[in-house]
Parts: sequence; C-alpha cells; structure tokens
Amino acid sequence: MSDADPPGVDLARLRTYLDRELPGTVTGPLTARLVEGGRSNLTYIVDDGSRRLVLRRPPLGHVLPTAHDMSREYRVISGLHGTPVPVPRAHVLCTDDDVLGAQFYVMDFVEGSPLRTAEQLRPRGEERTRAITGRLVDTLVELHAVDPTAVGLADFGKPDGFLERQLRRWSKQLAASRSRDVPGIDELHERLAARIPPSPAPSIVHGDYRLDNVLVGTDDRINAVLDWEMSTLGDPLTDLALLLAYSQLHTLDLDTVSDVGAAPGHPSPDEIADAYTRASGRDVSDLGWYLGFALFKLAVILEGIYYRYSHGQTVGEGFDRIGAGVAPLVALGNSALKGN
Repeated sequence: MSDADPPGVDLARLRTYLDRELPGTVTGPLTARLVEGGRSNLTYIVDDGSRRLVLRRPPLGHVLPTAHDMSREYRVISGLHGTPVPVPRAHVLCTDDDVLGAQFYVMDFVEGSPLRTAEQLRPRGEERTRAITGRLVDTLVELHAVDPTAVGLADFGKPDGFLERQLRRWSKQLAASRSRDVPGIDELHERLAARIPPSPAPSIVHGDYRLDNVLVGTDDRINAVLDWEMSTLGDPLTDLALLLAYSQLHTLDLDTVSDVGAAPGHPSPDEIADAYTRASGRDVSDLGWYLGFALFKLAVILEGIYYRYSHGQTVGEGFDRIGAGVAPLVALGNSALKGN
C-alpha cells in the first residue's frame, strides 16, 4: 500500500480487481478519499480523472461476522434499482477479503448533499425546505410500496415477529451498555413490551431513514437513498416513526444530534405523519407506540456511545456530551406512549 492510499483501500489491488471484473470501467490512475461523517461502514469516492465511483466497506479492524454485511447493502440497492426509489446503480460485490482485507462493493457516484442540520437547510428557504421534506416522505411511501418478491427480495428478512425481535435486540443492547441509572428507561421498555401492536403487511424497511441518509440535489429532489446497512423486511411504520423522532430532536436542545426539524418551513411531526398516511393509505392508529420505540432505540444507541466513551473506548469531538441526550429521549418516549 502506498502513501497515497487512504486507510482501508489499496489502490493497486483495487485497480487490478476492477480491471478484471469491470473491464474498461476505469481508464486513468486511481485516487480515493474517505468521505467523512460516516458512523459505521466506510465510504470512499474513487476517481480515475474522468469518472467517479463509490466504494463501501466495513470499518477497519475486527467486526462481528453478522455486522456490516456488504452483501445485504449490495443486494437491496441492486433490487431497488429501476423502481421509483432512487438508489445508485450497484456494479460489483467483492466477497474476497484478500483484495482489500474485507468485503466491499462499488456503485455509481450520485450528486447531492446529505442535510443534517437546520443551518444547512436554512439557505434554501421555507418553501424549499417544506418541499424537500415532502419528497422525503413520498420516497418513503414509494419504498414501502415496492413488492419485495418482484425485486428479488422475498427472503431478505423474517417479518413474522419483527417488532418482538427488535424490542429484544435493543433491550439486550441496553443491558450491555448499562453503567448508570437512566430515569424512566426501564419504565419505557416495560410499557413497550406490554403492548406490542400487530404489524401491517411487511415491506422493505430502510432501518435508519432520515434526511441526512439521502442525497438532495440542487433542484431539491431526492437523488439517492443511502446507508442501507440496517435494511430488512419488516414493519414499515418503524421507518416512519424513526423519521418522526429525528424531526423533533431539536426540541431537546442537544448539540450532538440532528436538528433539521428546527429549520424554517420544516413540517411538524404531525404534518409528516399525515402526509405519509394520505399517500400510503396505511393505518397509523398505533403510531404512539412506534414513536416510543423509535425514541427508546435512539436512547439505547446514545447510551451505548456514552458507555464506550466513559470506558475510554471511543475518542472524538462531541462524545463527552452524548450522555446528556439519553434521559430527554427517554422522557419523550414515555410521553409518546400516553394513551397507548
């Protein structure tokens, strides 16, 4: 590996692989740069001077065999290509760890920006911000309308018992991250477990659907939905609820999470839910439970980050403030369950 190679990508090995698997795709000397801001899988822009591609691979170092599964990401975007859901075209999946030390896949580069903060949205103005959010909801409706069988994803997950498994999973995550008392978190878990609603017909679920996981063009259209590592077949209302949770995080005054909901013109959670309901025709009468679960999940994620930080296992800007966000998320989750 040369000094010009970013960590995780050996350009000479990559070039040899691409010339063999995608002959003629790369024509000039390769360069690659890591896209900053990723929280899990790593994303690189690969450039030959005339064309840009994107490479996705797992984090460096040891990862669990069932985590960071490149084949799942590759399979779902390959299946969705050609549907109304905008995704990059996937070119090749490499399952040979000898090439780059881990599995990876290569897809088209798509122009656009992920919008994570209100400040990034503010220059577009109220009308454009409302339009962007409306298109984000419409794209989610389109995703949930895709027939998994028709796109080769009938066996992409196990929708039966989906909510029960999800709640168990995040409960185990919480147990593994306990290092302090978090007021209300056990009550929130108990209330969720006491009344798990029946799921609607299953759909392809993104698993982390939000504005900064899509690329928005200069024309305010959704050019691509990214970061499919948590996708599966399951309950579509979990995607909607997580989107609603992200849209109200700004009310907690936490500088470590997305505050897009504070942007002028951004629809309220109720407006987002109404737009989804009208477009999808789905019954959302149990949405309070789903929102409570989404906030429980976010609280567990932040508590896990806080646990790793407090044990010296994570370094970086902002990690020292993560822990302060857990209790407000829990309180918001318990509030969402009122009447459910």
